[in-house]
Amino acid sequence: MVRLRYLKQTSIRALLSPLSSNDALFSYSTIAASSATNGVLLNPIYSSSYSLPVKKLHAQDVVVTFQEWFKSRGNPFLDRILEILSSQTNVTETEDFVSQREAADVALSRLNLRLTESLVLDVLYYGKDVLSCLKFFDWAGRQPGFHHTRATFNAIFKILSKAKLMSLMLDYLDNYAKHRGTHKTSYHNILVMGYAVAGKPEIALHLFGRMRYQGVDLDDFAYHVLLNGLVEENCFDGVESIAKQIKMRGFESDVTHTILVKGFCKKKEFDKAEVYLRGVIDSGAKLKTGGRIVGALVDGLCKNDQFDKAGKLVDEFGEFHVYDIWIRELVRARKLDGAMEFLQKTNNPEFAVRYVPDVFRYNTLILRLLRENRLEEVCDLIIEMRENNVPPDELTMNIVLCFFCKAGLVDVALRLYDSRGEIGLSLSSMTLNYLMNTLCGDGSVVDAYRVLKNSLEQGYFPGKMTFSILADALCKLEKLDMMNELFLVALENDIILSDRVHENYINALCRTGRVEDGFFIHGELNRLNKVTSGYAYSSLINGFIKSNRGDIATKLLIEMQEKGHTPSRRLFTLVLKSVCEMENPEKQFQKLLEMQLSLRELDCDVFNIFIEGVGRAKKPDLARQIYEMMKRSGIKPNMRSDLLLLRSCLAGDKVSEALNLYYDIIKTRKLSRKIFNAMVVGLCKSNKPGLALGVFSEVREMEKSDPELYETWVDSSPPVDSPESAESSPIWRLGELIGLFSERFREDLDPDDLEQVVRNCFSLDVYSYNMILRKLCIKQVDDASKLFQKIWQKGYEPNQWTYETMVHGFYRNGRKTDSEIWVEEMLRRGYQPSESTKLLL
Repeated sequence: MVRLRYLKQTSIRALLSPLSSNDALFSYSTIAASSATNGVLLNPIYSSSYSLPVKKLHAQDVVVTFQEWFKSRGNPFLDRILEILSSQTNVTETEDFVSQREAADVALSRLNLRLTESLVLDVLYYGKDVLSCLKFFDWAGRQPGFHHTRATFNAIFKILSKAKLMSLMLDYLDNYAKHRGTHKTSYHNILVMGYAVAGKPEIALHLFGRMRYQGVDLDDFAYHVLLNGLVEENCFDGVESIAKQIKMRGFESDVTHTILVKGFCKKKEFDKAEVYLRGVIDSGAKLKTGGRIVGALVDGLCKNDQFDKAGKLVDEFGEFHVYDIWIRELVRARKLDGAMEFLQKTNNPEFAVRYVPDVFRYNTLILRLLRENRLEEVCDLIIEMRENNVPPDELTMNIVLCFFCKAGLVDVALRLYDSRGEIGLSLSSMTLNYLMNTLCGDGSVVDAYRVLKNSLEQGYFPGKMTFSILADALCKLEKLDMMNELFLVALENDIILSDRVHENYINALCRTGRVEDGFFIHGELNRLNKVTSGYAYSSLINGFIKSNRGDIATKLLIEMQEKGHTPSRRLFTLVLKSVCEMENPEKQFQKLLEMQLSLRELDCDVFNIFIEGVGRAKKPDLARQIYEMMKRSGIKPNMRSDLLLLRSCLAGDKVSEALNLYYDIIKTRKLSRKIFNAMVVGLCKSNKPGLALGVFSEVREMEKSDPELYETWVDSSPPVDSPESAESSPIWRLGELIGLFSERFREDLDPDDLEQVVRNCFSLDVYSYNMILRKLCIKQVDDASKLFQKIWQKGYEPNQWTYETMVHGFYRNGRKTDSEIWVEEMLRRGYQPSESTKLLL
């Protein structure tokens, strides 16, 4: 959906002029229609006395409007010249520089150009890249009847200086100095100008001194280039002397005054600069325009963060050039509100001068607003450019595409992109990144991939973040063939993607059953010394386990640890189970154990993992071997070792061995709840409920075992002859008790019946009553309160757990006040609430 609000209808009409009408003015908000219709709905923001039909503007209408505007730009004649120059830019293996230059010469000669200073300057200023400008400058200089002038030399010098190609420029000047031209004066002028522009004023002054000694002088143009070069390099000792020479020869002009004001500003002598400025203006000197002189001072003040003073000068001496400088500096300082207010003021009919910024000023302001997501103002300025007939340049076109991407009109942006050949659009890296990112976010991943392929063919490789976003989107949609091409392109261009992208790619391959391809990607990462993530390792291992390739899964498990990752216990046990299912499992298992033990010091945890793994594979004999190996290695098995071995015996139907082990454990260790539960549950699952009851009876005074006990008990209990015999059976009584306390039984209970069931299996004490209270407090807190009083009457003294049970029960049943009363009673009895009770309340 377009994220724009409150755009003026006049702006919409200007933006979409082919669809406009002469309706009354309303404010509109724009909303993107569904992708199925590709339309833009324009709805009135406020209601009127009559209803207007909704206007539906299709994306294609918007595209056509902007295509027409984009086509209005540029100069076809100059475009053709630069096209010839740029087409000869890339030198192939079979084509040397000389043959390439000859091909460009032939193509340019066919245009039958009438070379003049004006034409050469137009091409140089219009050119988009330094190499094309240099080629044209070189070609023009070799044409019969044409000689480069001071202006053309100065233009190419400025281009080289702006591109920071100083070494190339100095090489050219040194070479030029060795070949005197036929015009001695022009020769010296060009050298002095060149070194001044190149930032070598000392060489320029030296050449100027030699000229004067030989009786040769500079012309007015070269004098001013030299003066400006001295100011730029802070050579103020020479500035005054050259300025006097200019004045003596009658060359003084507004250019001279502008350079001198710039010099005062570079020395931060702003008061002197203003006095000088006002002196020039008040002197009545003949000036083409005072705007450039004022602009130099405004520029200096702004760069010194004196915007208030600069603003007053702008108001006092307002001219186009001053306004250009003012807008540029406000944008540079990110004072965007000030820049927008100034533009609105100049658009007012009452303003003295109707100011229309040039395309460069518009672009810099719009680009900054776009980066700050001020989309409404961006839209207004784009529309204003079109209203003011400002022809867009390449940057404008890129900005418009970025705007459409950010505004959610990605379908418009994509159609403009597809017509790039027709409208002469060359996308910048920023625009390509915006477009691909937006297409991925919009779900148009295939289009994003197409844009990427086109950009690669043009020699542009997107930013790493954009590449990662696209790769991530391809993985999520399981466009794995495209992702494979993307990955190979990245390898060819030495682009290493993020760990997250590699992880997602490998996971997607494994998820879709292409584990071999995932293993190939893993191998490529190893070749690049890139560590595969732990999650990707897990995906590969699980994938090979599913493919019954335990050998590779084992290799990856060891490699994973060598790379610094710690596999989960579950992953470890899955690998061990897979190994046990291979041919000759004992040998494979022994090999894995040796490799594992070589990775870390011998400890109980390593052996426990192996016992657990083979236990789940129902290999109790192998589990016993590992257990004994652990003891032979001098490592004493811990409680978990015993528990895992016990579970292994029970899972492998080694009931007799499990019983022997159980009794050995309780002789040497304090019986733990986990050991007891494992034994009872394991016997029940093995259809040995009688043995389970025997074990249960031995520890009947212990805390109630897990709810899992009841489920396995019911499933394993043998049939009985009659209901009467069942009710008299100790197994039935125990099953009844477990059933009432398990989650299976959710009905209300009679407290007396519950007490009787507990009495059938246990002797009643505070511990037993606490368990009954805990059961009742789930949703029968009033019954629990009555039982609490009964406990007192029977002579039992409630303990802290009793009170905690009552507090929690009333609170969880929504009776907070009663819960607080129980806390007070608890405190009165000398018991302090536990941390969990404090947190609850």
